[in-house]
Amino acid sequence: MQKPMADCDLLEKIAAVVKTEGGSIARQGPHGLTGTLTAIKSKWFLGGRKVTDTVTCRLLPEAHEVHLREIAVDASWGLPPPTLTMEKTVQSGSRVTSTRVDQAVGGSGRMEFGRFRDAVAQATRDAGWAFVYDIP
Repeated sequence: MQKPMADCDLLEKIAAVVKTEGGSIARQGPHGLTGTLTAIKSKWFLGGRKVTDTVTCRLLPEAHEVHLREIAVDASWGLPPPTLTMEKTVQSGSRVTSTRVDQAVGGSGRMEFGRFRDAVAQATRDAGWAFVYDIP
């Protein structure tokens, strides 16, 4: 069995994974990270919409566990632009993965809920730590 990676090294590795996936990341205390990815953004003169995927990750060094939580937030204001939305959701037990594509007058985008989960889980296991997905 391989020796688990040190806390700070694992946090740096997870931060790099989130950045590679296109998100921004910030430290939250000595054992935590918070990252965001604005996946869908559309604006026009009467309003707009924004869909953001937020991921929080905290390490429990004594148990060698990484806990991950993902939340998707859909915010709109005013009269959002006319939008064509295609969405696919897959649930397996308590795990939900969703892909949503929006095409709008003032912009478009693609939201893949669960995109951070698989990449962080792999990086965690590669480092010799246990991965725990916390259901919001």
